[in-house]
Amino acid sequence: MSKVYSTAELIKILEEERQACLHGRRLNLTAAPSTGNPVIDGFLTSDGVQKFTAYQNFKAAVHEYQREHQVSGIVWREITVKGYTLRYPAAADQLIALPIDLITLKAAKASMVEFWQQVTEGMDLYLSVNSGKDFRSIEPTDLEAIDRRTEWASLWKWEKSDFLEILLQLGWGQPEEAYYKRGWPASGSEYIHAVKPGQKPIC
Repeated sequence: MSKVYSTAELIKILEEERQACLHGRRLNLTAAPSTGNPVIDGFLTSDGVQKFTAYQNFKAAVHEYQREHQVSGIVWREITVKGYTLRYPAAADQLIALPIDLITLKAAKASMVEFWQQVTEGMDLYLSVNSGKDFRSIEPTDLEAIDRRTEWASLWKWEKSDFLEILLQLGWGQPEEAYYKRGWPASGSEYIHAVKPGQKPIC
């Protein structure tokens, strides 16, 4: 019986392949830089499109491998804010979440939102708008409406001596597609940023 690669091994394989593609060691020679829009096409280079396409094809093959061998796309992370720590499941950036993974993510959402509310009490809240280029100030009560229409969550923090930002991503559908906004409207997410009073989000 042949060995089945683990989640960690697939992540490592994908990162090595991504680096190989970025450095031109892998190319899809049939990929042509054409979107059908002459203005955009003028900015695309053949080798850039070939590198990108080579990696996307490899990633699709890894996703098919995940489905065939039921290799989870979940990694476990830990976040500590203001002395409180939470260990939670997250979808690996470059892997897909299997149906069983989505169940795990959905089951963890309530505790993640509760943790976020606990550690962001008294902070200013902002919602990412315009594809994350702008931020709109919101109230804690606005979170309830967003929470109701989403299925899973993820957390990040950026902290320096004088700055703290805690990001809550609330999403639906396939996380890998939601991160990069490729799966809209079947997959997508909202990003809520909490910062110290008077500060603005940086991410």
